Amino acid sequence: MTVVTRASELTAALAEYGRPRLLVPTMGALHDGHVALIRHAKELAGAEGTVVVSIFVNPIQFDRPGDLAAYPRPMEADLAACRAAGVAVVFAPEATAMYATDRSVTVSESRLSRNLCGAARPGHFDGVCTVVLKLFLLCGCDMAVFGEKDFQQLAVIRRMVRDLNVPVTIVAHPTVRETDGLAMSSRNVRLDTAQRADAPRLRHALLAALAAYQTGTRTTAELLATARQVIEASALARIDYLSLVDAESLEAVERIERPALLATAVFYGEVRLIDHVRLAP
Repeated sequence: MTVVTRASELTAALAEYGRPRLLVPTMGALHDGHVALIRHAKELAGAEGTVVVSIFVNPIQFDRPGDLAAYPRPMEADLAACRAAGVAVVFAPEATAMYATDRSVTVSESRLSRNLCGAARPGHFDGVCTVVLKLFLLCGCDMAVFGEKDFQQLAVIRRMVRDLNVPVTIVAHPTVRETDGLAMSSRNVRLDTAQRADAPRLRHALLAALAAYQTGTRTTAELLATARQVIEASALARIDYLSLVDAESLEAVERIERPALLATAVFYGEVRLIDHVRLAP
């Protein structure tokens, strides 16, 4: 496995490997969810292809300085996980290698990013789009694999690729969960014991709303109330948002007439967790 930290080194390293080239973009602190993405990329790459993993805690997508500072960075463990999963190249740059001090260009998406995490974290998706496009260009990848846990991120990146004619195929992988239902996230390790025990509540709340939907409830107000009741029963959880949106436009809906998405972001102390469930008529 080759590990590089600069764009020039990445270009030289990739010249030694074959196509197709699959990118798995990460911010490190790799867990079994990331490993599942890498394994899927390996399957798609085949015997002749190459899997590249980027490990970069992207500063321009963080809306809270404290969250950036606290984000876990276990680089040695991450490299060991990549090596064990059969990754060919790891690109692990510093911020100074990715952004000029006088940078003045940012990639923005203005429609799908208006609600949910986009409304709760101003500027977040500008940072995501900018870094992802840079990684696509630097890696020259044919495909890129993203997890469905970050559903809005996936939708925004697909829109960026479509609207800018980026020649990269976006591949989605289902959310990977712990045995208790909590969506795997690099932020989970920052939960204390009580918070970690309570965090599966997010999944329980969404499934309670799904069960209500499956037994005939269709209005947003009723479905949100069902999920909210489960989350607010905890003294540890603080809702950032709880929204029901159209699964394609990500615009709020009052009643489910088309495929929809029930999504939530919840704080446990300073740790922000997200999850969602699909609702389809």
